[in-house]
This record gives sequence, structure tokens and C-alpha cells, in this order.
Amino acid sequence: MKRKVLLIYTGGTIGMEKDYETGSLMAFDFGNIFQKIPEMKLIECEVEVYPFRKPLDSSDMGPKEWIIIANHIGKNYENYDGFLILHGTDTMSYSASALSFMLKNLRKPVILTGSQLPIGDLRTDAKENLLTSLYYASLYDHDEAVIQEVAVYFEYKLLRGNRTLKYSAEFFDAYQTPNYPVLGQSGVHLNVEKDFLWRSKTEEPFTVDTHISQDVLFWRIFPGMHLNHFTEIPHVKVLVLQVFGSGTIFNTEQTKKILQKLRENGTEIVVISQCVSGGISFGKYTNSNIFREIGAISGNDITAESAITKAMHLLDNPNYGGSFAENFVKNLCGEVSE
Repeated sequence: MKRKVLLIYTGGTIGMEKDYETGSLMAFDFGNIFQKIPEMKLIECEVEVYPFRKPLDSSDMGPKEWIIIANHIGKNYENYDGFLILHGTDTMSYSASALSFMLKNLRKPVILTGSQLPIGDLRTDAKENLLTSLYYASLYDHDEAVIQEVAVYFEYKLLRGNRTLKYSAEFFDAYQTPNYPVLGQSGVHLNVEKDFLWRSKTEEPFTVDTHISQDVLFWRIFPGMHLNHFTEIPHVKVLVLQVFGSGTIFNTEQTKKILQKLRENGTEIVVISQCVSGGISFGKYTNSNIFREIGAISGNDITAESAITKAMHLLDNPNYGGSFAENFVKNLCGEVSE
């Protein structure tokens, strides 16, 4: 039996081709994708295409588009065996992270992919990324989907979506998950590391929760920074603070006074690391104790993209019991190490 995959085209480089008369890139009609990549007809799955009315650069992708994608998957969940989202590369990790929180108790593959070169380029990486993503999106073991989470496929690697970060704007191998193993690799054989795959912890049915709050601010500290800038910004409900190493910041009374003032004003402070690999460990160094004292939240080894979208999803979300802090430290869908 052929599996059915819904391909959602949002835009990005993967859907571009060069006008060789002008040298400019332009979006092509994705309704003609089967003519552009005839190899798609050879894959043992049925593919239907749902293109955004207006293809978007990934820098224009945000909460509105995440909700559109999540709702479209929800509406079509029972009609397809898997979902493939074609997306621009610059914000793909944000979208993958957000969708991982919005698609509850997922038991089918949702794969995001894109490319560094347009699909019409002679040296494009688009075809391989798209074709292999279709394989993963339709991969079943008997009647059970092998992938049951939001994942990113790029340059021969299948990665957990909410663990990814884009680390290169130049190389085809553009994505990493520094704090989590690769889920699978494409070579002569299509490999999957089943021990690393996510499985829902409950027997609850699949649902879509599109709650997103934009009352979240991200700030990266740096040596010599004047923390009094925090006193000049409008009240924000969540501050994601990216600090040094395993959780250190300037050890001054002014630091504690300003951060404590934020907390007294009702701002939740989530602390994440500027290091690509590793995570937060309050108490490891003296200069991290301030965060315990003011009641900040450890982001553990979460990525910045995942921390931001997780905060946006949890903030004032009526579908969660308990406090924001209690829910943020939980491993909801594989985004942090336990």
C-alpha cells in the first residue's frame, strides 16, 4: 500500500529558480513540481501539494504561519500518513521548534527541509533533500510510523527539529543538533537510529494547540554591557537571557538588583547558554548563584530557537496546568535532556 504524504510549500530557496536572462531568482509554480523533479514519481508514496498562496522568504515566517501550518496538518491528519514542509533555511529551526510544541501527541512524521541553492541550479542540494525527506515522511514499519515527531532533514542527516540550529549560511551541511544525536542518515541505505526517536509519553490522541504569545524577549549579554538597559525596556512577561558558559553573569550588586527588579515586576527569566554545546548548571560557578537567588529558570541544554518558541507557546496558555516555570523545565517533546 502506498503511503500518502502532504507536501506543504511555504517558500524559501528550495522553491526558487534562476531567470537566466536577468540573473535573478524567482519562485516557480510548485504545481509543476512533478515536471521539475520527475524522480518524485518513482518514490513509493502518493504526494499531494499544498502551496502557500504567496511563497515567503523564511525571514517572513512567524507565529501566523506556524499556526497556518499546524492547523492544516490538524485538518488533514487522518487523511495522510506523513507531512513534508518545504521551508526557507534561515528560520527553519524556529518553525520546527514551534510546531513540535503545537502538534501534541504526534504519531506521524512531520519533516521540514529546504536547500542552500535553488531547485533550478545545476549544483542544487534541493533535489536530494526533497526526495529523501519524502522517504522519511512515508517511512512505516507495518502500520506504525517510524518517525513520530517534527524533524529536519538536511544534507543526508535527519535531526530532531527542536534541537536544531543553522550553523552555516554557506555549506550544504548547514544544520546541527549539538546536544542530541542524529536520528538518521541517508547513504546507500536509509538509516534510522530507533533508540533516539521520540515517542509520545501519553496515550492521548493527537491534537493541535496553536496558542502563541509574543510577549517574549530574547537578550544576549556581553562583557561591558550596561544592564540598566533592562530598566528602560517596557514590561515583558518572559525574558530569555543568553549568558556565558554554564550560566554565569557579571557578579555585581547592580546585576542582582536589576534582575531582581525584573522578577518583582513579574518577568520570568529563562537562562540559556551562549555555548553551542552543553547547557546551564546553576551553582557550578559562584557567578551563576544569582540566578538561583532571584528564581530564574534554567534552560538546561535547550537551543535559543527552542527556548524562545517554547516560552511563546507556554506563556498564558490555558491548556497547561501549573506555573510557567514548572512547565518550562519539563521535557515536553524531546527539546531538552532529562
